[in-house]
Amino acid sequence: MANMEHDNWNRVKSRLRSSVGEDVFSSWFARMDLEAVQQESVHLSVPTRFLKSWIQAHYAERVLDAWKAEMPEVSRVDLTVRSAMRNVAPAKEAAPQAELRRHDQAGHRPATELRSTATAPVSASHEALGGSPLDPRLTFASFVLGRANTLAHAAARQVAEGRRGDPVMFNPLYIHAGVGLGKTHLLQAVAWAGNSNPERKVLYLTAEKFMYGCVAALKTQTALAFKEALRGIDVLVIDDLQFLQGKPTQAEFCHTLNALIDAGRQVVIAADRPPSDLESLDERVRSRLAGGLVVEMGTLGEELRLGILKSRVAAARVHHATFEVPEPVLDYLARAITHNGRDLEGAVNRLLAHSKLNATAVTLEMAEREVRDLIRPMEPKRIKIEDIQRVVARQYHVSRSDLLSSRRTANVVRPRQVAMYLAETLTLRSLPEIGRRFGGRDHTTVLHAVRKIEALVGKDTALQDEVESLKRMLAE
Repeated sequence: MANMEHDNWNRVKSRLRSSVGEDVFSSWFARMDLEAVQQESVHLSVPTRFLKSWIQAHYAERVLDAWKAEMPEVSRVDLTVRSAMRNVAPAKEAAPQAELRRHDQAGHRPATELRSTATAPVSASHEALGGSPLDPRLTFASFVLGRANTLAHAAARQVAEGRRGDPVMFNPLYIHAGVGLGKTHLLQAVAWAGNSNPERKVLYLTAEKFMYGCVAALKTQTALAFKEALRGIDVLVIDDLQFLQGKPTQAEFCHTLNALIDAGRQVVIAADRPPSDLESLDERVRSRLAGGLVVEMGTLGEELRLGILKSRVAAARVHHATFEVPEPVLDYLARAITHNGRDLEGAVNRLLAHSKLNATAVTLEMAEREVRDLIRPMEPKRIKIEDIQRVVARQYHVSRSDLLSSRRTANVVRPRQVAMYLAETLTLRSLPEIGRRFGGRDHTTVLHAVRKIEALVGKDTALQDEVESLKRMLAE
């Protein structure tokens, strides 16, 4: 690079730093490099598509102005992604890159213009929207169906195959399940399938990426543009909602959720628990989430686990044609590894590595040795407050609505206190959350009930037996 070009680039960066401030410059421009200056064009690069998309959307004019101040002959700035540049053909054969250009007034065209081919990969177009990375393995074709996930799969498939303008049947679609049961697989499959239709914009974001976007937009004073970009999406997919933290971020999520649903756009959410258990979220958000279709993906049955294992072995055989896992080994793994699908995939990877690196066949003895740490004890049943209310109400011959009511008769007060005590001791819910789930009571009421039952259990053997019996029923 010529010294003059290098000097011009340093002065351009100084102008940008002065124009946008040190914080914004560090966030968006610190990793931008000058590739070349060719007549009226300047070629810059950044390391990610997200950076390219953000700079193109929000800072095109400033970048061009900074260059024109140093080199008046510059009429456009081409922005590329460095990771993509290493794999493209020579410049004269490559597809047009993202371009930042000022047009004449007669054209009435915006300062920012994206030029791309219609055959751009789905992942590239998705990342250009600012989405989280998509795993090419997580498609509907590779999703293994079983009794535990049939409804969630059918609902996700219907969302993915919809067209712009179609009536939305259920909104939002809320899928919840424990770790490794296929939530992320389904959500990414929606993004892959949905983005294959050029008429629709499907954006997949983790809760972390959504928070990052909100914070960055507030920090750079581009919150309005961030909101408009999200609300222009046809299908917004948010994964791991339980990690959404911070009042400003949650407020923005609530506004976005309402705006998209009210506009007839589809929202798909995944989390590790139902909406009612997301204590950190505002009650209005939980209510809106619960108003759509809430689907739980259950634990993997043995038949489904066997199907997942066979699918993973078949996928491995694409690259390792001689890799074979005998049927007895698959049956053993399906029976022994019960925790989640990721453990099953890890088991297949271990067998593949051991077989290839040691040039030995997979045997039952080898499998037992290699996956023994993946065989975990069964987790205790996760008890829900609703389960406690139902069991206690049945045991004491009252209704669940009685437990939630304001009635103060003796035949209702004691069961209500027992139910609150069990909720505090058998679940991870906080006192305020338990109070809300018992008719909107204050946390001090719950604390009083817990202390009351604790004291009585210590001296009343009949009540102690009742409580222990209730615990056994809930654990079954």
